[in-house]
Amino acid sequence: MTTLIVTNGPIYTSDPERPWAEAFSVEDGRIGTVGTLDEVRSSVTADAGVVDLNGRFAMPGLVDVHAHLGLGGRQLAFELQVLPSDDVAAIAAKVRQWRAELEPGQWVVGGIVGSTVMDDLTHQDLLTLDDAAEGHPVLLRDDTMHNRWVNSAAFEILGITEGSPNPEGGTYVRDSDGLLNGVLTELACSAAEAAVLESIGDVANFHARAIGTAVQTLNSFGVTAVQESATMDYALTTLRVLDEAGELTAHVVASMPAQPFLEEGITGEELYRVGDANHTAHLHPTFAKYVLDGVPMTRTAALLTPYQCHHPGDDPTFTGEPLWGREELVASLLSLADRGLSAKLHATGDGAVRLILDAVETVRRERGWKTKFHIAHVEYVHDDDLARFAELQVVPDASPYLWFPSVMQESMAKQVSAETFERSWPLRRLIDSGAQVSCGSDWPCAAPTPDPWTGLATLITRANPDPAVTGELNPGEALSVEQAISAFTRNPAHAMGLGEVTGMLRPGMSADFIVLDRNLFSADPAHLHETTVLTTYFEGRLVHQT
Repeated sequence: MTTLIVTNGPIYTSDPERPWAEAFSVEDGRIGTVGTLDEVRSSVTADAGVVDLNGRFAMPGLVDVHAHLGLGGRQLAFELQVLPSDDVAAIAAKVRQWRAELEPGQWVVGGIVGSTVMDDLTHQDLLTLDDAAEGHPVLLRDDTMHNRWVNSAAFEILGITEGSPNPEGGTYVRDSDGLLNGVLTELACSAAEAAVLESIGDVANFHARAIGTAVQTLNSFGVTAVQESATMDYALTTLRVLDEAGELTAHVVASMPAQPFLEEGITGEELYRVGDANHTAHLHPTFAKYVLDGVPMTRTAALLTPYQCHHPGDDPTFTGEPLWGREELVASLLSLADRGLSAKLHATGDGAVRLILDAVETVRRERGWKTKFHIAHVEYVHDDDLARFAELQVVPDASPYLWFPSVMQESMAKQVSAETFERSWPLRRLIDSGAQVSCGSDWPCAAPTPDPWTGLATLITRANPDPAVTGELNPGEALSVEQAISAFTRNPAHAMGLGEVTGMLRPGMSADFIVLDRNLFSADPAHLHETTVLTTYFEGRLVHQT
């Protein structure tokens, strides 16, 4: 590999021991010397190349602690693009245009449908989707990725009728007249996703193109490390093959589902063994994925206080049900710790968050501190539980993309109590208590791309980048620029077990760095979402250039 000197612009290292540097060197894919230009020049050979920043801002490559590469890559490479702001008529028009290019009987697959649309779909809307599809089966994912909207042709393939009982762990949603509206929630989605995959001829090439597209897209936004947050066996195999071919241009930490999830396939111990067989230089199958509850929009999140009621016959004391009991969760996490794996645990309700913290407290007492625990997505955390994250060394995995410009907040506000909603995403207080807040996109949830700059900007502003959408979300929890950058660099790297590998520009670490069109510290926070990545380097190799 070429020896390089990077200089002639502000360099932010994200290293608390030396936050700023005049230059740094790259040798054999690693960071060499970091310091003044004279120090760096004297440490390398005379024929070293120079990356001239021309006054541009350089920093470490970003680390996305929560993304779904298979789903996100498929959406970009193959699928119909639907915006969360599209209403039923706009969605139907896009389906009609898309299916005109398909072979007879081919699935129309796409997303993302906004939660505000999913909230109010009726049987008539299902008929509208049928009319647009003209016999093609349709599967559209919502902005949480926990739910799907399908049409009657898909129901026929799946064997679902008006008389079908709900499957375990999911729902075939019906409108106020008791008729199917096409919405599938939670585990009801897995059979539909499996049916789509069964219709694809060369599925191995399909997965390779999807995941390859996902990694290239992450690089284009400056991301050089990512935690894949629901990693099935096909993704493990595909990532290994890409890495062995020299085409995996990011560090990837895999999170393997502990129990059946939204995609059909092996889970738990059987899947962990596949992970064992697929470790590579850049693929690290070191986490298991747990799902403790659903999402507030469908009233499947486990809360500490009752949901607001909007339908006749609703139970006014209903708080949602966790998917794990405490003793069952403790036993599973103890077994996981003994196996040497860590855990990423989905919990959108404050009740589910407390359940996890209680379980982790037992695991810490009985197994110590080696195992890493993440709670995603920390929308709602009770004040009494904030300090427990740092006390128990539990990582708050936050997805600021889910605030703005997503329509999710509007849907959540209809469901959770005002008191709970108003204390949402308490990230500043988590940081003040010593917690290692780490951010990710949760792509393709909420947004069509894993653009980190919208997320980073909203950490600082707590406001929608679109000036037409006024107001702020719990503005007292706003972060500083330095705190926001830490949440996208060294914090998630450490949380993922890569703290000695990436996330900082420090001697000996991977030469993962990016060059931007603006200095994040001097730019107007209201325009940080417009940041453009000019170049991305992974292990000292240029992998993206605007």
